[in-house]
Parts: sequence; C-alpha cells; structure tokens
Amino acid sequence: MENVTKNITKICSFYVSDWHLTTMLLPYINKEIDDKNEISTILENDLENNITVLVERMKMENKSKILQINWKNEKNLEIENIENILKNKREQTIVINGKKEYIENANKAIEKLVNLNNKNLNNLKILNCYEVMEVSSNFNEILDKHDKVLNTTGEKNIEEVFEGYKRMNIV
Repeated sequence: MENVTKNITKICSFYVSDWHLTTMLLPYINKEIDDKNEISTILENDLENNITVLVERMKMENKSKILQINWKNEKNLEIENIENILKNKREQTIVINGKKEYIENANKAIEKLVNLNNKNLNNLKILNCYEVMEVSSNFNEILDKHDKVLNTTGEKNIEEVFEGYKRMNIV
C-alpha cells in the first residue's frame, strides 16, 4: 500500500470591500510567487479590474505573473475545473472568494478530490476570503475550520489576530 502525504493548510481572511480584499491579497500573492508557489483562484466575484488597477499603482516584482492569474469570476464549481487546479505538481495556493456557501462548496469539492487522489499533495494552501458583514455572526465557526488567518500584515496564527480566541474541537 502506498503511503500518501497530504499537507493542506487552510487560511481564512476577512475583508470589508473588494478594494480591501485586493489590497490585502496583492502583497501575499507577490510573496507566494517569490516562494515559487503556483497560484490558482476560485472566485464567485470578479476581481480582475481591482487587481489590474492596484498592480499598476504598486511597485511589485511579480507584476506580470500576478496579472496572468485568473482573477475573473468562476461560478462553475465543476469537478473538472477543480481537478485542473489540483494537477499542479508544485506547492500551490488556491484563493477562494465569494459568499459563505460558495466558499464551503469549493472547499468540499477540493477535499473530495484530495481524498480521491492517491498522489502525494505537497503544501496546498487554501485561502478562503470572507466578506465581514456576511459572516460576522459566524466568526468562531469559521476560525475553527482554519489553521491561520491572513490580514493586512500577512499570514498569522489565529491567536495573534483574535486575542482570547479558543479553538473548539470540530468533529
């Protein structure tokens, strides 16, 4: 029997507007590219215009690589589309953005494919980006399902950002 390694880190992020989301994502995406990570997106909301405007205004080493990422909305969560994302052999970061239900469905599809996949999965990061006003009553539930949080200062342990947070055991 083959020993399968799956290293998945789930990161959550909360934003107040698409501009806030874009401002938070760009430095993180730039760093992920520097670290040689493949970047993929599963977006319910189109971010292409905001990304283009901000990348043009900011000095970033990976400007052309950032603009090559698909920042258009992908309302179609077909298994084939997600399979194509997971085919990458390199370390990978998947940015997911949309309503809570859309994010949950995208995560379920990824988890299903990862569990069916018998190949090793090296360092997959799933970055779930939630709009604050939609999920404000569910913060702890969302935090409990993630390993880290991304804010404007970068990727952090949840306890560093949410003082007094205590992880619940979710079965």
